[in-house]
Amino acid sequence: MPIPGAIYGLFSDPSSAERGMDALSRAGIRPDRIVVMSAEPFDEYSFSKMDEATPMPWLAAIGGIVGGTCGFLLARLTQEGYPFPLITGGMPLLAAWPTGIVTYELTMLGAVLTTVVTLLITTRLPNWKPKLYDPEVANGKILIGVLEPSDATRTEIEGRLLAAGAEQVKTTVGDVAS
Repeated sequence: MPIPGAIYGLFSDPSSAERGMDALSRAGIRPDRIVVMSAEPFDEYSFSKMDEATPMPWLAAIGGIVGGTCGFLLARLTQEGYPFPLITGGMPLLAAWPTGIVTYELTMLGAVLTTVVTLLITTRLPNWKPKLYDPEVANGKILIGVLEPSDATRTEIEGRLLAAGAEQVKTTVGDVAS
């Protein structure tokens, strides 16, 4: 898979990576073009919270409500939809326990399926686009970079990353890393 054109810095600690992220933001780089990658989570730093907000709890609740409603209607209409009156021997035609079980199961199915679909959409999986990666990330480095920078801003981005504390600044042009 080809590597996208990018310029990135490798940082040894999260504080310097935070400074690198701030430097790129001050340079006017759009957040959707900034790549942050680390081998471990750094929840106390803002660079790890770029994609934090998600509507997943609300969508799961809505999926559960829709699934429960469909389950109740399925059970009720199935029991009442018989073409002629059934002789039930004094028992109610709409039985509470079977209706409750079907309603519960379809409520859970709706919530779970909505959660899985929301997870796949919000994490952009499967992602067939080219990915930026450096093997040093597996050794504990933090990668902060910019995808597809213009030629005019490459030297400015490199200077800002070095000033923020990057140990190395690397560039990729299409498929080749330098």
